[in-house]
Amino acid sequence: MTDRKMLRLGGFFSVPGNHLAGWRHPDAIPTYDMDFQGYAHITQVAEAAKFDCIFFQDTVGVSGSRALARGERARAKLSRTVKLEPTATLAALAMVTEHIGLVATATTTYNEPYNIARRFMSIDHISNGRAGWNLVTSQIEDESENFGFDQHMPHAERYERAAEFYEVVTGLWDSWEDEGALLRDKASGIYMDRDKVHFLDHVGKHFKVKGPLNITRSVQGWPVIAQAGSSEAGRELAARTADVVFTAQTKIAEAKAFYADIKRRAAKYGRAPEDIKIMPGLTPVLGATTEQATANYERLQALMPDDVALLSLSHISGGLDLTKFPLDGPLPELPPSNAAKARQALIVQTARENNMTLRQIARHTAAGTGHRVIVGTPDYMADEMQKWLEEEAADGFNVVCNHYPRPFEDFCTQVVPELQRRGIFRSEYEGATLRENLGLRKPENRYQRAARLKEAS
Repeated sequence: MTDRKMLRLGGFFSVPGNHLAGWRHPDAIPTYDMDFQGYAHITQVAEAAKFDCIFFQDTVGVSGSRALARGERARAKLSRTVKLEPTATLAALAMVTEHIGLVATATTTYNEPYNIARRFMSIDHISNGRAGWNLVTSQIEDESENFGFDQHMPHAERYERAAEFYEVVTGLWDSWEDEGALLRDKASGIYMDRDKVHFLDHVGKHFKVKGPLNITRSVQGWPVIAQAGSSEAGRELAARTADVVFTAQTKIAEAKAFYADIKRRAAKYGRAPEDIKIMPGLTPVLGATTEQATANYERLQALMPDDVALLSLSHISGGLDLTKFPLDGPLPELPPSNAAKARQALIVQTARENNMTLRQIARHTAAGTGHRVIVGTPDYMADEMQKWLEEEAADGFNVVCNHYPRPFEDFCTQVVPELQRRGIFRSEYEGATLRENLGLRKPENRYQRAARLKEAS
């Protein structure tokens, strides 16, 4: 048995591809966005490689739909948000997998806590303890009009609502005590022990929810909770609530600072550093040699017109029309964004530090949506991942590919074996649940904890 720190790996499935022009690549299968068999294939590839989990981002709208409605057809080219609804997809994937964790996004901005609590706990039961909920606030403004609003509520209010949403969902997940609540005793005719079923009776600023949830706790207690915000409000919410933090970090110094900050903040909520796993996004562009990998990257970039690249900045532009600025001039000063504040700050910093033109930062962003793009050989990629792990810049990575399925298959068959050879990634799953494989504790039922503490006092 070794005490060596081990990498965590997630497969971030941004079908048909994370790169804005990736779906046009000769090896790409663009129909993966609506093909369940494609989802199943890449999930099974990830499970064969012993990934901790797969992860589906979600958007409850079509990116660019507002522009299309205004007749701006060029701006609507960004729309790649046609995909299967992720929670329904997770339930289906649970039937064709055995070990891998199944994580999906559900926004707290345009959902209700009871529905989300029931949906994810159902998936957790169906998968025997492998579900995870990526708790996010909505970003793209195109979503708001699908729910009766002209625009998002302010950023701070979205996070305030999210924090209360988390309290309601996790409170509902604890409605039933782990032992003896659901009896189903045929002889006595007693179906449940009402003393072990708890009403939440939540009354807050955003929600009024009585409970209890009409589904019991799962074998892992709660689904794993992921969080993806990196703004000040996002970091605080992550430190308080998240088991896993998905983030966009491109430089090791900044990644180390983010890592340390989240772990430090967690302490004030009574959480240990190991209670949170930090997993930045990583986009691999592989080649047998550095030259081949670079050629592969340049071939991909050549597929992307400048106008499409520019649209990759639309969600962080603060409403500024970037088409009115010269492409070979600097990135203009951006108004504050009500969408993705941390992502806007990252992109502006990258442009300023590297003296990039508007064209260059647009193409850079479109290639990785802000995540780190690593171009090189499998050995070089393993070197970089090991360095970030050992220097506490990351606990693992969320692998997000430019198109599917070939780049992900190549990562699993070329990079993962090298990580295993180095002894920093598993060769077999350690446990049966997602929490066990991530090295996370099972949450204690809050009502049982309260009774235990009362008895101890």
